[in-house]
Amino acid sequence: MYTKQDDAAAGGDRPPTRFKASGPRRRHLSAHVLVAAWVVLALLAASLQQTLPAARWLSVHMFLVGAATTAVLVWSEHFAVAMLHARLPERRWSNARLAGVNAGAVGVLTGLWADLPVLTGVGSVLLIAAVGAHLVVLVRMGRGALGGRLAPIADYYRAGAAALIVGAVLGWLLATGTAGPQHYAGLKLAHVHATLLGWIGLPVLGTLFMLWPTVLGVRMAERTTRLARRVLMLTGGGLLTAVAALAAGWRPAAVAGVATYAAGVAVAGQLLARTVRRRPAISAAAAWMLAAATGWLVAGVAADLALLAVRPLADVADGVGSLVPVLLVGFVGQILVGALTYLLPIVLSGGPGERAALRAVLERGWAARLVLLNLGLALLALPLPGPVGTVGTLLAAAAVAAFLALVVWALVRGAQGLAQDADRARTARRPAVWGTAVGAAVTVLAVLVANSGGDTSGPASAGGTAGPGGGTLRTVAVTLADMRVRPARIEVPAGTVLRLKVTNTDGQRHDLKVENGPSTPMLAQGGTRELDLGPVTEDREAWCTLPGHRAAGMTMDIVVTDAAHTSAADGSGEHEGHASSGDGGGAHDGHASAPDDSGLDLGAPFTTGWQARDARLAPAPAGKVHKVELPAAHTTVEVAPGVKQQMWTFGGTAPGPTLRGKVGDVFEVTLVNDDHDMGHGIDFHAGSLAPDGPMRTIRPGERLVYRFRAERAGAWLYHCSTAPMLQHIGNGMYGAVVIDPPGLPEADHEYVLVSSQLYLGTPGSTAQVTKMRQNTPDAWVFNGIANQYARQPLKAKAGERARFWVVAGGPSDGIAFHVVGTVFDTVYKEGAYLLKPRDAGGAQVLDLAPAQGGFVETTFPEAGHYPFVDHDMRHAEAGAHGTVEVSG
Repeated sequence: MYTKQDDAAAGGDRPPTRFKASGPRRRHLSAHVLVAAWVVLALLAASLQQTLPAARWLSVHMFLVGAATTAVLVWSEHFAVAMLHARLPERRWSNARLAGVNAGAVGVLTGLWADLPVLTGVGSVLLIAAVGAHLVVLVRMGRGALGGRLAPIADYYRAGAAALIVGAVLGWLLATGTAGPQHYAGLKLAHVHATLLGWIGLPVLGTLFMLWPTVLGVRMAERTTRLARRVLMLTGGGLLTAVAALAAGWRPAAVAGVATYAAGVAVAGQLLARTVRRRPAISAAAAWMLAAATGWLVAGVAADLALLAVRPLADVADGVGSLVPVLLVGFVGQILVGALTYLLPIVLSGGPGERAALRAVLERGWAARLVLLNLGLALLALPLPGPVGTVGTLLAAAAVAAFLALVVWALVRGAQGLAQDADRARTARRPAVWGTAVGAAVTVLAVLVANSGGDTSGPASAGGTAGPGGGTLRTVAVTLADMRVRPARIEVPAGTVLRLKVTNTDGQRHDLKVENGPSTPMLAQGGTRELDLGPVTEDREAWCTLPGHRAAGMTMDIVVTDAAHTSAADGSGEHEGHASSGDGGGAHDGHASAPDDSGLDLGAPFTTGWQARDARLAPAPAGKVHKVELPAAHTTVEVAPGVKQQMWTFGGTAPGPTLRGKVGDVFEVTLVNDDHDMGHGIDFHAGSLAPDGPMRTIRPGERLVYRFRAERAGAWLYHCSTAPMLQHIGNGMYGAVVIDPPGLPEADHEYVLVSSQLYLGTPGSTAQVTKMRQNTPDAWVFNGIANQYARQPLKAKAGERARFWVVAGGPSDGIAFHVVGTVFDTVYKEGAYLLKPRDAGGAQVLDLAPAQGGFVETTFPEAGHYPFVDHDMRHAEAGAHGTVEVSG
C-alpha cells in the first residue's frame, strides 16, 4: 500500500509515503479541514483577547487540544503504518477516534469557558477514551508487523499518546479543583509538561530522526535506530519522573526528571548535527528551519530546567506559562514551516523541473525570513520592555505572513502546471495540502497575536481606535491602589476618544477590565498599561477582576455627559468629588446585591465522621523561641451542620492555630502563601514593630518570616493584613495568640474560644461582601463552626476549675461571653485583672469588642450541663452557643 519508508529516509527526493486509495485521501482532507477550523478559531480567540474572557488560554488550547491533537492523531497513525509496514487500520474506527478527539476537545473548551463542569467532565472522558483507543491501535500495530529500521520511532507516538492521556487527566483536575488549591501550581506544571513535552515534543522528536536526513539528502546513520531507543528512554523516563514529581510537589525530583529529558534532547541533537554533510542540502531553507526549531526546543528545555532549579513551583508556573506561546511558534510552528517548505514542491509538482521551480518560490528570501522570525521570537522570549516585545511580534508575524504569501503563490503555480490528465489522487491532495499550509501559518500568527498581550507595560488597543471625524482624544491617568480605582468616576462628552493610562501602585497585583471593552493583564507594583476605548458613546463600568476586589469597591464609572456639563479645564479626569460610594456595583456581575436567606438548619446532623475542633488549650511550650510555619490557602470546611464552604485559612483551619507563650518569648512565624490566585499577609497584635516589612502582602508561592517578641501578656488576635481585610478576616484568616500573665496559676481545664461571624457564599462574591458590609452574617460561631459544641460538648468534673480564653475575631461584632449556671470569680481583660478569686464580687459576662481578648475562670458546683453563649441572644440563637458537660 505504501512505498518503503527506508528509501525516503535514505535520501530519496520524494515524500515518505504515497497514497494509493481514495479513502485515506478523503480522511486526510477531512482532518486538515478540522485542523484549519481549529486554527481559525484560535486566531479569532487571540484577536479578541481584550474582550473575550480567557482569550489567550482559549487560543493556546484550541491549537494544542484541537489542531495539534487532530494532526498528531492522524499523522502518527499514518507514519506508524509506514514505519512498521503494518496493515492500515479500519477506516470507520479511525474516523470514530478522530470524531471522539474533536468532540472531546469541544466539550472541554466549551465547558471551561462557559463554566459548565458536567460538560467539561464529559469532554475529558471523550478525549481520554479516543486517545486511549488510538494508543491501543498503535500498540496492536507492532504485533505481527514486518517492522523496519524506523520501527522504534512508533514508540515515540505511543509514548506521546500516553502523555496526552495523563495531561488530560491533570487538566481535568485543574479545571474542577478536585485536588485542592494547595496543589494547583504543581498540577499546572505537570499538565504543561505532559502535553507540550510529551504529546507534542515526543512525536516531533521521533519524526525528526526520519525527516532530517531526508531534507539533507543523506543516508540515515547506521546508529540511528539504537540512538532513537536511547533517546526515548531518556526523554520518556525523564518526562514521567518530572510529571509525577511536579504533581506531587517534589521539586528536586522534578529537576532530575527534566534534566534527564534534556539529556535525551541533547543526544538527539548531537546525532542530527553529525548527520550534516558539507554538500548542499536538498532544501537549505527547510534544513535551517528544522535546525532552528530544534534549537528552540533545546533552549526551552534548558530554560525550564533553570526555572525549576531556582524558583518555587508557583513562580515556575508563571515563568513556564510565558514560555509556552514562544515555544509553540519557535518549535512547533517552525517545524511545520520547515516540513512544508520541503514537502509542498514534491506533492504539487509533476516532474523535476516543476519541482525545482516551486522550491525556488518557497525558498525566496528564506534567509531573511529565518532571521526575522527567530529574532522576533528572541525579543519576545527575553525579559525586555513592552515596546521591544511588540517589535518582536511584528518581526515574527511579518516572516510568517511572507511565508504564507509564498505558499499561496506556489499553490497557484502548481495548479497551473498540472496536466489535464493528472492523477486524481494528486488532485485530491491539493486541498489537503492547502489546508495544512494555511493552518500552519495561521496557527503561528494566532499564537503570536495571543503572546503579544502578555507583557505588562506596552500599549493595548482593542476596539478603541478613533475613526474619521472622531471626537477629541482624551487621556486619563488611572491608579490602582488601596482597593480603589482613582479616579472613581470619569465624565466625558459623547464621542470623546478615551484612553486610560493604568498604573498599579499597590503592593498586590491588580488589573482593570472595562465593560464591553479592553482589559489590562495582571499588573505587578509599578506596572503600566494603556487601554484605548475609542469613541465613548454610552456609560460603562470598569473594575478589578481579582476575586472580591470588585465587590469591595474597586470600580470606576465612565459617564457620558453633554459637553456643557464637563469642564474643559478638567484635563486629568480626576473627579474625586464624584467618587462612587463603593458599594461594588453588584448589579453588573450577575450576583444578587441583597444578602441571601441562608436558611441554616442548626438542628440538622453534621456529616458522617465530623469532629468538633478541640477547644482545649495546651500549656505554653518550653523554650524562649517558638518557630511556626503557617501556610495560607483555600480550604473547604464544614462550617455548620451539613454545610461546607471554601474558606481562606491559615494552617488549613478557620480560625488558624492558636499560638501560646510567655512574656519575653520570641515567635518566628513563617507565612507561606500557597494560594494560587491572590496575595496574603499577616498581622500579629501581640507584637510591637513597624508593619512595613513583616505585614506586607506576599504573592502566591512566596514566603515571609514574621519575628516578634511578646513583651506584654494577654489574649491577642492575629489576622490577614491584606486589603480588603473585611473579606480576608470574614472568610477565615484570623486566629489567637495567648501570652500568659506572669504567675498564672494552673487550672484543671483551659479552653480557647475565638468568636466570629460566618458569611456563606462564594468568597469575594458581591452577595457575600454585601452581607459583610451590612453586617448581616448567616451565623455567629465559636472556633469557626456553628453549633459544634452543642453537638460535642466540652468536658469537666464538678469542683474543677475551668479557664476560658476568649478572643473576639469579628470582623465586625464583639461578644458578651456568659456561662449559664455559674459565676465567674476571675476576669482578665485586655492585659489586666478586673476580678480575682479573693475579691468579694463576681462577674457574669466577659464583654469584648472586635479584636479584644481575655479570660474568665469558674468552678462548676455540681454535675450537669452548663450552656455557654454569646449573650447577645441574636448571636446565641444563630450558632454562638455550646455546652460544658460536667460529670459528678
